[in-house]
Amino acid sequence: MKKDYEITAKQYEDLFLEINPGYFEREYVLAVPEDSPASEMLLCLQDFDENSYVRSFGDEVTFGYYHGDMDMLREDVARVVPHWVRFFENSDNVFCAFVNGRIASFCKIQDFGEHTVNGEKWKIGGPGCVGTLPEFRDRGLGLSMVKEVTKILKERSYNHSYIHYTYETDWYGKLGYRTFVRWSGKGFC
Repeated sequence: MKKDYEITAKQYEDLFLEINPGYFEREYVLAVPEDSPASEMLLCLQDFDENSYVRSFGDEVTFGYYHGDMDMLREDVARVVPHWVRFFENSDNVFCAFVNGRIASFCKIQDFGEHTVNGEKWKIGGPGCVGTLPEFRDRGLGLSMVKEVTKILKERSYNHSYIHYTYETDWYGKLGYRTFVRWSGKGFC
């Protein structure tokens, strides 16, 4: 497998457009200002170091798939980012951090498919719609949950994990994710 640094900026832009066809035609994308571009991030799972971010929690904290009431989950999602509720139609691949059985953080485990990059097949997945309820923030729960999802993707034979549309580059960077393109409503930066 070629290292990510052997991939050109144009190849990364092409990958982004292949994963997100017609992206720069969407109204909400066109509204992203030039002076505040969003980032897309990747982590080659071959290089993923599970020990890059370690937090210890008591027995009250667990991580796992969500199997509860969808209305309750959607209420929690709405408290974090209301327009994400539409992405939580069912519990398929919803992964959470729980504190005493209550949702503290949540995300969707997404499959972005297989893509050929520089002559190699990349199977790409990633955590999406990552959120932590306000009362559980600043404890390391959200990033620990993303770490667990990253481990799951590696176990499922994905070779890259993808973070779409984020401003939290330093946060995801703690796990080894790197920005591969930045964009605004005007296109790539």
